[in-house]
Amino acid sequence: MAKQAFLVIDMLNDFILPGAPLEVPKAREIISTLKGEIDEARRNEIPIIYICDAHKPNDPEFKIWPKHCVKGTKGAEVVSELKPEKGDFIVPKTTYSGFYKTKLDNLLKKLKVKKLIVSGILTNICVLYTVSDATLRGYPVTVLKNCVTSLTDEEHNFALRQMEKVLKAKIV
Repeated sequence: MAKQAFLVIDMLNDFILPGAPLEVPKAREIISTLKGEIDEARRNEIPIIYICDAHKPNDPEFKIWPKHCVKGTKGAEVVSELKPEKGDFIVPKTTYSGFYKTKLDNLLKKLKVKKLIVSGILTNICVLYTVSDATLRGYPVTVLKNCVTSLTDEEHNFALRQMEKVLKAKIV
């Protein structure tokens, strides 16, 4: 079987904690399911890669979104329930895709990864754009639909349809 990696996208305090700058209340609902999937991946020796927003204090993205996930702040940390463990990988990013100007593709090649399992938030933004870039690089992608979410069901379902129909990702 082709080697897989498990991507956890933006499960960060500034998106998940109540009152966070870009709070996604539905994200708290996927934490326990996602934790179980991460634990299962670890048992199966599948590398866990956390892809995390890590912005500069004056990031241009703050013209679009409120200030969030500033590198080195508590808000940019993975929520405590899903904290990375020894042997996991963290890939900082500054925009929607986990591939854009990051070390993700090099890491996947170094680990000899051929397939990706994707989880995290937001289905219609960072998950969608990371899956798009993965597909364009030739990685077959599986998206765990119980481990991704958005602000609305409409946005979530739209993105799942796009990933399945346009990008040919497997939605399970």
